[in-house]
Amino acid sequence: MTVENYTTEKLEELVATTPPSGKKRTMWALAGVATLGSLLFGYDTGVIAGALPYMYLPRAAGGLAMTTFEEGWVGGLLCLGAALGASFGGKLSDKYGRRHNLTLLAAVFIIGALGCTFSVNIGMLYVFRFILGTAVGGASATVPVFLSEAAPKHIRGVVVAVDQFMIVGGQLLAYAMNAVIAQYRGGPAAVVGHDPGGAYATGSTHPWDQLQHIVGLTVTGGNGDTWRYMLVLATIPAIALGFGIRFMPESARWYATQLRVPQAIGSLKRVRDEDDEDIASELDEMIEVQRAEAHQEKWGLSQIWSTVWTRKLLLIGIGLGVADQLTGINTAMYYLPKVLHAAGFSMTDSISLNVVSGLVSLIGSAVGFLLIAKFARRHVGIYQASTIVFFLTALSAVFHLFIQPFQNSTGEISGAPVFAPVLVLVLVCLFVFAKQSGTVNWVLFSEIFPARIRGTALGLAVGALWITNAIVAIVFPIMMEGLGGSLTYLIFAAFNVGTLFFYLRVVPETKDRSLEQLELQFQRDYA
Repeated sequence: MTVENYTTEKLEELVATTPPSGKKRTMWALAGVATLGSLLFGYDTGVIAGALPYMYLPRAAGGLAMTTFEEGWVGGLLCLGAALGASFGGKLSDKYGRRHNLTLLAAVFIIGALGCTFSVNIGMLYVFRFILGTAVGGASATVPVFLSEAAPKHIRGVVVAVDQFMIVGGQLLAYAMNAVIAQYRGGPAAVVGHDPGGAYATGSTHPWDQLQHIVGLTVTGGNGDTWRYMLVLATIPAIALGFGIRFMPESARWYATQLRVPQAIGSLKRVRDEDDEDIASELDEMIEVQRAEAHQEKWGLSQIWSTVWTRKLLLIGIGLGVADQLTGINTAMYYLPKVLHAAGFSMTDSISLNVVSGLVSLIGSAVGFLLIAKFARRHVGIYQASTIVFFLTALSAVFHLFIQPFQNSTGEISGAPVFAPVLVLVLVCLFVFAKQSGTVNWVLFSEIFPARIRGTALGLAVGALWITNAIVAIVFPIMMEGLGGSLTYLIFAAFNVGTLFFYLRVVPETKDRSLEQLELQFQRDYA
């Protein structure tokens, strides 16, 4: 049937006669399963913070003899893979469906996690971090769309915010597992004993290996492979996602874009408690958009870009993605042990203290539920940008006044005030809280794009987010080493001044309107 055949009366008749397509699922059950992809997103980005210090150890001790330059690429390649995964994942999601995409991503998560775990050198790790990144990016582009399309409009913001909560929950889980494993197996700096010209006289040019040979030290306990235990745990939620998503319904809105109306009704009935009249009304809104676009060709990137109002929305989405990463949040997610060690904590304590920031991040994300439910989307973004500017500026000042003056040429600290590293931890936690409690970009991503291009456009916006993430991940270790903490964090504070103006002047408001109402509104306002 063509879209013109689906009149309001015909839809009401179909709703009355079409049964649910399977067992009833609550909205929160669907969100809980789908956001296992978000949990994996968080775990796979957060786990590297505790794994990196062990990778610096020599190969003979179980490490990868990693350098500062290589460290940045371990995080950066995952982000570049995520940019690719977000772009292609969005297109696959539009073509084959949201649930199908999550099933495929679960398999890629498993392959990527196992490949990273069993990597024998840095090159192999790079390959599988990139593969794992495609799954992370695909999940970041698919899960918010799946949730926003399944949720009724009065709780849509809160349901989509579950995505951010689970990302942060995955990061906290990673930090907690890192801390437990590090305490059990020992920190990465346990270097004692004598073995002149022995096990580590392998001809390596890596500075750590050369130190072993020159002074005759050996690494005890063989704990350099501890990072493998940290990485392999990601396979558990990936398996749960693969099985669990098969018991959830496909997005009714995706079915509607394909004009598979009976399937849309059956799917919608599985996640709605309303009567048939409410379901018919919601379905009619979905089909109304299809009626309006019935005589248009299928939208691709060229049409998105050549149409004024969709181009503006795409640029806003890309701006949201870039701004999200220029907050500097992933300098804390990926490198907090490095930052805390630079502030004066031991590396083992730095890995353990990462749990504190992860817990604060989770609390901030929970507060974000309340802020998104109560306040306008733009106002939450303005709050986030303002507070981040303040805390990053304060963090820059602490490094400038209390840490860097007491560092020698090798970066070791001597004579610094005892409160300095604690103050750094406190400010990082406040910064993380501000960012996570004010994260609204994933909700906006899921709301601003028209139905026919939602997966593709969101994929491009999230792809821009991940490319920016990759740049930050690659350059941050180099910035910390070359510029120091003070100038590094001052630069990120400056970026967030720009983000504040972006929310004030450009970002549209989307709260309390259906996706179809927003689409028609944007078409009028941005024409």
